[in-house]
Amino acid sequence: MLSLLPIDLKNVKKEELNKEICRAGIMAEYDAISLYEQMAAMTDNAGMKKMLLDIAKEEKTHVGEFQALLLKLDEEQISELKNGADEVEEKTS
Repeated sequence: MLSLLPIDLKNVKKEELNKEICRAGIMAEYDAISLYEQMAAMTDNAGMKKMLLDIAKEEKTHVGEFQALLLKLDEEQISELKNGADEVEEKTS
């Protein structure tokens, strides 16, 4: 259910560590979003469903926070995100 980190953060070069911490945080938040949304879909308790979806929404904010940190640390990430968005626009227009 939950993702495993593809690398051991203890083995990451010091100059890359903060970027990899951000990426690991993003992975963890996406796992949490998926888990909470799946549980919300499974429950028939309206209050619990509402709470789970609210928590999932908070995790999406956390993704944004990690993403913002990553973009401050990795200029290549900025250009590649733009390239990806451009490709989607080109192929879906």
